[in-house]
Amino acid sequence: MSSSLLPQDKNSRRLLLAFLVTVVFMVAEVIGGLISGSLALLADAGHMLTDAAALLVALMAVRFAKRKPNSRHTFGYLRLTTMAAFVNAAALLVIVVLIVWEAIARFFNPQPVMGTTMLVIAIAGLFANILAFWLLHQGEEKANINVRAAALHVLGDLLGSIGAVAAALIIMYTGWTPIDPILSVLVSCLVLNNAWRLLRESFHELLEGTPEEIDIDKLRRDLSMSIAEVRNVHHVHVWQIGEQRLMTLHVQVVPPHDHDALLDRIQHHLREKCRIGHATIQMEYGRCETPDCEINEIPAASADHDHHGHSHAHHHH
Repeated sequence: MSSSLLPQDKNSRRLLLAFLVTVVFMVAEVIGGLISGSLALLADAGHMLTDAAALLVALMAVRFAKRKPNSRHTFGYLRLTTMAAFVNAAALLVIVVLIVWEAIARFFNPQPVMGTTMLVIAIAGLFANILAFWLLHQGEEKANINVRAAALHVLGDLLGSIGAVAAALIIMYTGWTPIDPILSVLVSCLVLNNAWRLLRESFHELLEGTPEEIDIDKLRRDLSMSIAEVRNVHHVHVWQIGEQRLMTLHVQVVPPHDHDALLDRIQHHLREKCRIGHATIQMEYGRCETPDCEINEIPAASADHDHHGHSHAHHHH
């Protein structure tokens, strides 16, 4: 059990470190903005504040996800990680809109920018964001939608810091301040695509949609072809909570000599081929009598010649 919590512990530690790095640099950016009178730096500090809030929400979600299930929340609090990812992605979209809006205003009404001060703070921010992004990009971020959401926020700032360094250099050497809002819009476009994809993915998971890598029709065919006793697979439901995939299905089988051995073979197939560790399987020896099964059931001629009893078989906890 302890090994299964290890990825969550790693995620939690990385999120905490990234949060601390972000907060420390945000404070430094506020001080630098006040000393130099740079509105651009203060605005970026506000962006860092939203990143810090996103990381804090993500950190809280990972901590809540470790709480044990109870009779009222039988899957524990794993869904909080998906909800946090959805909120983070939505917040990122709002930030992008605000940046573009501000950039348009600044393009038509350029503000004086202290290039040297901007360059120093931008370089410091670049290193801080590289550190934070590296912390969040160590290992499990592909599996954990929550850490990916936090990493996207930091990526936005990382790209923003690169743009700020470039803008500061151009302003120092040419005095052309409109480069600042132009680069802001370009960075926003880069972040927008990832944020929108994450928003769709987390929304799909909140709707308990089938994980993208799983093809239900193919799964049904493979199960029937791989295990000789399986004649029909129907009433299949697959969804995901946090990083855990769950499944319920009805399997019509030839009456086996060893019921438990056949059940184990089906579970092993689902675990190895689809990474489904939690499957609830209803094994049936004849036609399915459950009323709502008719929606998903493929008529099987072989189902007619068997008796109508069925047994429920659940995997071992």
